[in-house]
Amino acid sequence: MAVPVRTAVAALCAGLAASLLSGGPARAGQDTGSAADAWTVSAPGSGAAAQAPRARVSLDDTTGTLNLSVSRGGRTVIEPSPVGIRTERADLSQGLRFLHRTDRLVDERYRTKSGKRLHRRSLMNETRLSFGTAAGARFDLVVRAAADGVAYRYVLPEGYGDVLGEASAFTLPADARAWLSPYRVDNEGQFAEYSAGTAPTGSYSDQALFATDGGYTLLAESGLTGAYSGARLAHDQGSGTYRVTLADERIHSTGGPLATPWRAMVTGSLATVTRSTFTDDLAPASRVADTSWIRPGTVLWTWLAGGRAAGQSLTAQKAYVDYAAARHWPYEAVDAGWYFRSDQWDTTDPDWQTDSWLPQLTEYARAKGVGIVVWIHQRDLDTPEERAQWLPTLERWGVKGVKIDFMNSESQSMLQWYDAILRETAEHHLMVDFHGSTIPKGIQRTWPQVMTLEGVGGEEKRTNTSVHLTTLPFTRNVIGSMDFTPGGFQRVGQRPNSDAAEAGLAVVYESGLQMLAGSPESYDARPLARDFLGQLPAAWDDTRLLAGTPGQEAVLARRGGDRWFLGGVYAGPARRAEVPLSLGAGRWLVETIRDGADGLVQDRQVVRGGDTLGVDIVAGGGFAGIACRWHPGVTTCHR
Repeated sequence: MAVPVRTAVAALCAGLAASLLSGGPARAGQDTGSAADAWTVSAPGSGAAAQAPRARVSLDDTTGTLNLSVSRGGRTVIEPSPVGIRTERADLSQGLRFLHRTDRLVDERYRTKSGKRLHRRSLMNETRLSFGTAAGARFDLVVRAAADGVAYRYVLPEGYGDVLGEASAFTLPADARAWLSPYRVDNEGQFAEYSAGTAPTGSYSDQALFATDGGYTLLAESGLTGAYSGARLAHDQGSGTYRVTLADERIHSTGGPLATPWRAMVTGSLATVTRSTFTDDLAPASRVADTSWIRPGTVLWTWLAGGRAAGQSLTAQKAYVDYAAARHWPYEAVDAGWYFRSDQWDTTDPDWQTDSWLPQLTEYARAKGVGIVVWIHQRDLDTPEERAQWLPTLERWGVKGVKIDFMNSESQSMLQWYDAILRETAEHHLMVDFHGSTIPKGIQRTWPQVMTLEGVGGEEKRTNTSVHLTTLPFTRNVIGSMDFTPGGFQRVGQRPNSDAAEAGLAVVYESGLQMLAGSPESYDARPLARDFLGQLPAAWDDTRLLAGTPGQEAVLARRGGDRWFLGGVYAGPARRAEVPLSLGAGRWLVETIRDGADGLVQDRQVVRGGDTLGVDIVAGGGFAGIACRWHPGVTTCHR
């Protein structure tokens, strides 16, 4: 069919204009505006690579609405889905016309203090598409593509007032497998499997995992600050579309230009998604210049062993410090009950800060080589005055970190509180564990003193299932450190997994401060597990998925130095697990801890890299292990 001359000329002019505005011709695979009004963005160097994700943005000439889709190797990841934003002064979700395009390469290297690996590289292509309305309003749609994901955000110049909502949504094939968690303000819902279309009508956490012909895709968010509010997903049963809704009906303008959080799609094979640091890569660079005081590590946390009855006294806490020191665990956590609420202090008394036994404990612990982390309620840090009382005091007492609880909101006002507490804890050299909180969303790159966040149905829940436990490595823990608090061995009958699986969770679940929830008695009753936990490194140099299916099994390997630590957790009946040992060529000594008839049992095997590791798994069970290079004379991986 012949193309009208006017259409051909218009297409030529549009392409030339876009080329000039972007500083040159579009790179291969990234076309400029055309008669079809569509643009693609691919990962750097992907070219014709079959497995690289590719985003396609299209503009409907009739309605002026935008859609974004994602594919891998020509297969669907995300179907065409609406994008756009509405403010009190302009509707930037319809009636749009293309203005121009610019492109740039994002190539950043950075180092973290915790996470799946310490050394990172953020390598992405970025395309900025500018659109306007007939009334003169305009905004930019910024799209990034990396080897492990696609993301977009909206950038608005100043003067558009409050944000009233987004048109953003994600449309999946209705038959796509979906692992979803009902939305809760504390982000502690359990994950369950549906299809994208049959999931019940309701609100879901924005950390949602889908499986399509194009592979696995985890929806996420990054770069969230007090300039905006948190997102969740709204779904109507029967539809494959999941709409982005915000915690606030109106997001108040801060007066200047606005860059919204990134709407991220971590995509690839299940191994790629599990290993991805895409949401961190999208986030702003670290705002903490000197990070030498930030030290990850294992924490003895006894709250689940009996709450206040576990010993909120100086005598009891000294005993816990002694136990942590004997295990070479670098921290001990003091939970609720050690202080009065701030409105109960007589702060006019110059000695108000000396009424606690905590300074004595921190001094005692310091002499033993153990740092103290303390729990504190958010309501006692929610004003500048309270933070000015507590944070310098805790720093002076020698406290190493704070476990702040009960934020239970992702509203703009609460996120502005996060902005303040992040800045001030960094100033006072206090590491942070956010409990009852939002989920990471890139926060750990920008504020590396954030060692972990709860935002998960963790160990303390009495309703957890083994399906939930085997889904978390592919959902919540993908996007950042997770304070699940494993190690609650004393909770037999209150948790769905075996003792060997419980030990393995300390590897399967990554957390910069790994809060172990057991009692000293429960560890001593299981010396193999106790000694294994004592071997855990402070941080991980690399992470690999060895085997996994969401809701069924998860086996991860994490490297610390020249040793690999293994953790496996399984749902369902007993079995003989055959795990591909994808750690590298050569021979490996592998020490595993499994469940035996009379308790935990340790096995030793010498296997070649690439071979399979056989482990007997009980119903709802798992295993823990360490792998090290073998040569004659090597008999153990323990040090």
